[in-house]
Amino acid sequence: MNYYIEPSRRLQIKAKVDVLVLGGGPAGFSAAVNAARQGVSVMLVEQAGDVGGVATTGMMSHWTGGTRGGFYEEILKRSGDVNDKRIDPEQLKTLMLEMLEEAGAILQLYTFAFDAIVDDNTMKGVIIESKSGREAVLAKVTIDCTGDGDIAAKAGVPYAKGRERDGKMQPMTLMFKVAGVDMDRAVFPGCFEDNLNIGKGDIQDLGKENIPFPAGHVLLYRSPIPGVVTCNMTNAIDVDGTRSEDLTKATILCRRQIEPIVAFLREFVPGYENCYVISSASVIGVRETRHFKGEYTLTEEDILQARVFDDWVVTKAYFNFDVHNVSGNGLDETGVQKHFGQSQGYTIPYRSLVPVHIDNLLLAGRNISGTHMAHSNYRVMPICANMGQAAGIAAALAVKENIVPRMLDVEKIQQILKENGMTL
Repeated sequence: MNYYIEPSRRLQIKAKVDVLVLGGGPAGFSAAVNAARQGVSVMLVEQAGDVGGVATTGMMSHWTGGTRGGFYEEILKRSGDVNDKRIDPEQLKTLMLEMLEEAGAILQLYTFAFDAIVDDNTMKGVIIESKSGREAVLAKVTIDCTGDGDIAAKAGVPYAKGRERDGKMQPMTLMFKVAGVDMDRAVFPGCFEDNLNIGKGDIQDLGKENIPFPAGHVLLYRSPIPGVVTCNMTNAIDVDGTRSEDLTKATILCRRQIEPIVAFLREFVPGYENCYVISSASVIGVRETRHFKGEYTLTEEDILQARVFDDWVVTKAYFNFDVHNVSGNGLDETGVQKHFGQSQGYTIPYRSLVPVHIDNLLLAGRNISGTHMAHSNYRVMPICANMGQAAGIAAALAVKENIVPRMLDVEKIQQILKENGMTL
């Protein structure tokens, strides 16, 4: 293999902040707002041109799953969506910018977090890269909310990809919207286990028979706009979201699937006879990549038992084992959606947000410490938002007390969370 030796260079220090948040999706946005509300200086770095991640640039249809109490509910209230979890991506983009500005967080868009600055197993900051060039941001505490944990990996935190037995990861999806739907006659299968009969057959069976593999399932969701439906139906398997080549491959594959999916909807699904594409996501949705090793690894059993941890920082989290088929379309054989039996909700411990080996670094979002099966439950946006809230508060407290986050008294985080509406 040929190499180019990059010359050493002096990097300009772009900023020195108390808390640096990487990734502006639901977890990162929440972390930045909540850290800034504690009165420390905060910078949020996001590679896209908007904040919100899958909720905005990824054009997710609705807030899947949920929690009760905490920052997620504040987002819903500010969105005007307390009783309706459907997402208006354009409205949410602006709302999130307003909330960051209100909190006093510094925002830098169009910027990649490139590398970790680590000294003696302690995070000191991050190298970022943008049109402005390569620069350094120094921070007392860094929170990796990049989904893939790009900086945690660069910092040397151990991790595994995908499911434990073979490393296979859930497929990727490019969301899109169709208009021209007759909403009075339309059907809206919301999970793989919704296999309703639509006259010509059962909808999921018809999808598998008539949509090119690896697509084939039918998931359709109402949008806030009359006559417009969000489609969660494209599918790319055997791809790795930490590789730009695979992200490109998946995007091309999913875009090629949109036309035959629309043709299927027009021919087989009531109310969709005259539908047509009006928009698609700016970025592909990546469900699963790295699972980092933290002070505690959340498991499937913890969720099924509705375990209450002493060091809880997320409570009343609820969803299902939403494992998309790693080798095809539909629900994986290990997954359970509509028939998931645990309705109590569960807690997530602070220790799962604290990576081993590296100090002054926290995790929030789908990259926390958990198994493949547990991840399929906690990876959804409402739960990630409340993880971000906890991580932001923890980072701010650690800065104020001048200690590393793993040494923080969790009861102090819990007290602030309680003041913000989170209860057991």
